[in-house]
Amino acid sequence: MIKWGVIGLGNMGQKFASAIAETSNSDIVGVASLDKNKIENFKNKYKYSNTKIYNNYDEIIKDKNINAIYIATLNNTHFELIKKCSENSKNILCEKPFTLNYDEAKKVANYISINNINFYEAFAYRSHPQTKIIQEIIENDELGELTNIQSSFGFKVNKIKPESRLFNKMLGGGAILDVGCYPLSILNFFYKNNNSYKFLNARGNFTQTNVDDYAEAEIEIDNKIKCQIKVSFKENYENKTIIEGKKGKLIINNPWLPDRETMLEISEGKSYYKKLVNSDLSLYASQIEMVSNNFEKNKKDDKFLVNIKDSLSIMKNMSIWSELIKK
Repeated sequence: MIKWGVIGLGNMGQKFASAIAETSNSDIVGVASLDKNKIENFKNKYKYSNTKIYNNYDEIIKDKNINAIYIATLNNTHFELIKKCSENSKNILCEKPFTLNYDEAKKVANYISINNINFYEAFAYRSHPQTKIIQEIIENDELGELTNIQSSFGFKVNKIKPESRLFNKMLGGGAILDVGCYPLSILNFFYKNNNSYKFLNARGNFTQTNVDDYAEAEIEIDNKIKCQIKVSFKENYENKTIIEGKKGKLIINNPWLPDRETMLEISEGKSYYKKLVNSDLSLYASQIEMVSNNFEKNKKDDKFLVNIKDSLSIMKNMSIWSELIKK
């Protein structure tokens, strides 16, 4: 049983607290927030009688009864929290993006390595059964040799609020940093070698707060697979991922937030079928269960999770993308 501490009681911290009740190998033993109102709301909502409440991040990190920490705070706080968790021998599940840039990412990777910590970045879709089915379809050669991947994540924000985490540069705002990691992470699932990635072109738009609210890029992998990715705070995209091969095509209708029942569309020549994928657990419960299982086994690598090497690779490409749209 992994004894979790949760740092941050905003939207994702709340979802974690709700989902963990579904799991068989995880328990919340401590939560921390700097906002006393959020602490009170948590106590009233969840009634975790044996959970310690902290109004201080350092104290929960030093709690020797806690095996692992879930970091659900704002993007700009992740670097320091990962460093402290590593130094206090806490395994880590951190919300994305785990740092603000590639330079920070390399330092974080060093802390994790020196302290021999298990680390995963919270791309919950990776742990959903849908991802395994996608892998099987491709490995079974239903699509043939892959030629093209299209992936997007976009939602419309009606008003730019400079103080919002999405639009405040100091808080780690911007479309690439907030959601650009998703399409890059699906590329990383299939192709992990950064040296095989070539950015052919990129463009984007910046708000008055100096963060990007839209970006797209065309990437070539292994000199043969063309990839088109795009993200936005300005428009509601279909948010699908389409994978094409020489023999067929796979449409992932709900790549990032798959439900307990989700659907894939597969076409091969004149053949077409839909495949329903069922999950016994909700999305975030599935992630917690898988991560806890890996922590118990001291397993630092998992095809269906994003470990520190994957996070480094994704962040490197995010930083390249961010620099390209400035030109």
